[in-house]
Amino acid sequence: MITVTSTSLLLATGDTIPTTLDGPFKPLTRLFDPSLRRGSDDLPIDHPRLRKRNANSDLPEQIFLSLSTPTSMWVSWVTGDAVVGKDVKPLDPTLVSSEVWYGKEKGKYPQRKKGNATFYSQLYPFDGLLNYTSGIIHHVLIDGLQPETKYYYRCGDSSVPAMSEEISFETLPLPSKDAYPHRIAFVGDLGLTSNTTTTIDHLMENDPSLVVIVGDLTYANQYRTTGGKGASCFSCSFPDAPIRETYQPRWDAWGRFMEPLTSKVPTMVIEGNHEIEPQASGITFKSYSERFAVPASESGSNTNFYYSFDAGGLHFVMLGAYVDYNHTGAQYAWLKEDLSRVDRAVTPWLVATMHPPWYNSYSSHYQEFECMRQEMEELLYQNGVDIVFAGHVHAYERMNRVYNYTLDPCGPVYITIGDGGNIEKVDVDFADDPGKCPSPGDNVPEIGGSCPLNFTYGPAKGKFCWDRQPDWSAFRESSFGHGILEVVNTTHALWTWQRNQDVYKNERYGDQIYIVRQPNLCISSLTSRY
Repeated sequence: MITVTSTSLLLATGDTIPTTLDGPFKPLTRLFDPSLRRGSDDLPIDHPRLRKRNANSDLPEQIFLSLSTPTSMWVSWVTGDAVVGKDVKPLDPTLVSSEVWYGKEKGKYPQRKKGNATFYSQLYPFDGLLNYTSGIIHHVLIDGLQPETKYYYRCGDSSVPAMSEEISFETLPLPSKDAYPHRIAFVGDLGLTSNTTTTIDHLMENDPSLVVIVGDLTYANQYRTTGGKGASCFSCSFPDAPIRETYQPRWDAWGRFMEPLTSKVPTMVIEGNHEIEPQASGITFKSYSERFAVPASESGSNTNFYYSFDAGGLHFVMLGAYVDYNHTGAQYAWLKEDLSRVDRAVTPWLVATMHPPWYNSYSSHYQEFECMRQEMEELLYQNGVDIVFAGHVHAYERMNRVYNYTLDPCGPVYITIGDGGNIEKVDVDFADDPGKCPSPGDNVPEIGGSCPLNFTYGPAKGKFCWDRQPDWSAFRESSFGHGILEVVNTTHALWTWQRNQDVYKNERYGDQIYIVRQPNLCISSLTSRY
């Protein structure tokens, strides 16, 4: 039972959980726990959770669910064997069928759909570098799904026959102010380390009904094409490489590792910088673009780099930081149109995600995407976005409600959740620590411009960095973990950040707060202001 007091929420246990109405909060830092390791090695490619499980390569693996519309779902998987070598010959996707059988009873599949198959290659025409061509990647759209219903399905090619074992998933509620997913898990910057296994195991224990990954999935580009141990600084370890290589079998390993989750729970992704993966021909993002089906066309987007979807009473906009985000660009026009169509009487909650954070007090990636903030922040603010999730920084940070670096009760709550466990280790340095303020030229995006900003007002006026934790930073901690969002009603949602070590230390969470919307104050005020 939850009892609403003036601001904080009182639980039946007697515990009090703060709400954003109690803010703005005095900035708080919990320093890195020195009893923990800052990182761990990547799992070897022959690790039991990464190995190919089926001797028969015609059988589906790397099964992945993603939302399409409130009544339809994408089912994706891979068959056949990927090839690594100097000369690689692609498999022929026209020789196989892509089928999904599904229904509401075990062993009975009255509904059957067919889809498309494709492949991709990652090519490096340089001496000593190896090429890659994928297995056959299948995408099938299943529709006619009823809300909040358990479905059983098999996928594959029945003509071989090579169908998967039976798997189940549960659909989400239809868009409605009175219906929300049970739990939504947020995680970013995962990779494939021992820390990653702890993160995903902990996340699965929380039994989410939807997962959102805010970019940087596999860290395949931390490997050479010849394999071997990942390097946190590729150019430092391999200074003579003519191009930043990427060891594509890590994508296949990641797909197998994630399958126990992604085959049962719809998982939505957005690209990060580790998905760029440039080829010699200038092609980028090939792995990301071909492996994942997202509701791009369904949401009026013409690209997988940005799209939107509904999940019960929430509307999500997934923003691309590594494509054009300027006022004059296609993404901005799409976002403006998408937000204009949102009916807050049906989907009261409006959530944005992107890979890099706009608000960040860590030294790592400090002000790296200030250009994007300057181009797009006002549009999110005008439309009353409630929460913005990002990754990129390998630590946790929750902001006070903020707009244009000013505390604002109608600004979004920005949350950095890029602490999934990757090989680059957890970030521990803050830009406000003595000697830790980066120079304006230190953090430059791989794609896009740089707009370093000296503050023009407040305690940091005239400076590039604060000399203490910024007022807009409510809480920060250097630790690996993930977050869970539980929407209670049209105005209250419980946010819980769970650290990996909480599993072992019998602690319930690292951060917890009720995010409270004030539509009567904010949306009406913003409408009259603009």
